[in-house]
Amino acid sequence: MTVAAPLERRAFTEVRTAGRRIEGYAATFGSEADLGSFKETIAPGAFRDALAGDVLAMLDHDPGKVLGRTRSGTLRLSEDSKGLKFSLDLPDTQAGRDILALAERDDLGGMSFGFMISKGGESWNGNIRTLSKIALREISIVQAWPAYPDTEIALRALMTGAEANRRKRALILAEVSRAVD
Repeated sequence: MTVAAPLERRAFTEVRTAGRRIEGYAATFGSEADLGSFKETIAPGAFRDALAGDVLAMLDHDPGKVLGRTRSGTLRLSEDSKGLKFSLDLPDTQAGRDILALAERDDLGGMSFGFMISKGGESWNGNIRTLSKIALREISIVQAWPAYPDTEIALRALMTGAEANRRKRALILAEVSRAVD
């Protein structure tokens, strides 16, 4: 029996608005994310194969809050030397209006993406994982806590102690509630 690989999520922030469009980077190459027991980077070209598929744009990884998709042309994705670039035409829905208002105030937590690792798409050097081939499923506009700390809107200081534990519990509870829904 083959066990399916779990969907993984990572977050970044570089977002700007232009009318009802939000643009930026859902992922950046070469940035190091401290994911607790290991660190991770993304190699240039890691998303190349995924760009031909249908990728969703969501709010906070919630499949009930789809904001766009590549199949309909409301989400456009490309890779450049910096990372995975996106351009999203926001819908005239409550979620779309909320995102636009938060982006204009610079209150968004950032961008994230859900993915699976393609066969042969990762390499390890000690506790550092490099992703070289990613099966991208979705990008999400997140309202808090990007994983990669060196992006523009991400948290600047490493959380420790009670603050880190509160964040970890909140993320676990969010995952459990998504699995139950």
